[in-house]
Amino acid sequence: MHRALRLAARAAGRTAPNPMVGAVLVRDGAVVGEGFHHRAGEPHAEALALRQAGPAARGATLFVTLEPCSHHGRTPPCADALIAAGVTRVVAAMEDPDPRVAGRGLARLRAAGIAVEVGLGAPEARALNRWYITARTLGRPRVLYKWAATLDGVVAPRVGTSGRISGEASRRRVHRLRDQLDAVIVGSGTVLADDPQLTVRLVPGRNPLRVVADRRARTPAGARLLPALVCISAEAPADRVAALTRAGAEVVVAPTPAGILAELHRRGCLGVLLEGGPRLAAAFLEADLVDEVAAVIAPSLQGGGIPALEGPGGAVRPLRDVRVRKAGGDIWVTGAIH
Repeated sequence: MHRALRLAARAAGRTAPNPMVGAVLVRDGAVVGEGFHHRAGEPHAEALALRQAGPAARGATLFVTLEPCSHHGRTPPCADALIAAGVTRVVAAMEDPDPRVAGRGLARLRAAGIAVEVGLGAPEARALNRWYITARTLGRPRVLYKWAATLDGVVAPRVGTSGRISGEASRRRVHRLRDQLDAVIVGSGTVLADDPQLTVRLVPGRNPLRVVADRRARTPAGARLLPALVCISAEAPADRVAALTRAGAEVVVAPTPAGILAELHRRGCLGVLLEGGPRLAAAFLEADLVDEVAAVIAPSLQGGGIPALEGPGGAVRPLRDVRVRKAGGDIWVTGAIH
């Protein structure tokens, strides 16, 4: 199962709207086939493992990180393929929360006389596919809020520019997050102040969908992150909307955090990186739409400025699964709210 989990993780950020799945076929104590789902529309992990095993799949045990599917999508049902191949035992880390599956794949295997076990490696499998689980159970992408601040909690000065807060190692880690998640969101204030690119440049990878929460369509037509998805209110000035459209932006009416996430869910996004600014982040937090946080604490002092969150405040939200790690000279504190 550990091997299956490692295989599944190879496709991080590539499978949306599907989960990451790894599969290993074992017969007489030896691996006879393995595979992982690369991206939506391509063969599932179980199909790749069966293809590699060939006739050796008969009488084998399958270790798989998620319940085999039982429905026809872009690929045939994996449960049927396992039955046809003569697999005699399936060990699945967890059931699939997708309502189209939700235990039906395992039931089909049992009905065919295949021994089924569920739960081996379940915590690791849930952590690996937490983006997918949130999307399937809550109907929205999972949100990770990331910010970089000085020791005194400042993300930017009130006036002027302060340069970069975090170090090179932290910036590379942020670019890896962008590569592994499906979309990155900033507010129009961040676009106006920083003109960010929001691309993956410091590590190999692919750029996420870039999203601007911009109720009044203030994003300049020459902004470096364009083309992007710009989420406006219905009252945004028509001339600004037209200028953004001419500049290559896709403009949609989605003026609230919930509306933005609903639009991204419709597009198949599973994981979203919320990079700011402070008012937008506070709005997501107040709407209870932040699932994880990653605070990058730089070893410096600003002496006054803009805090990571600017809002009316509210209840304390304790974090679970807290981890503290170093990246160069910076300290990363990560944890989950949901």
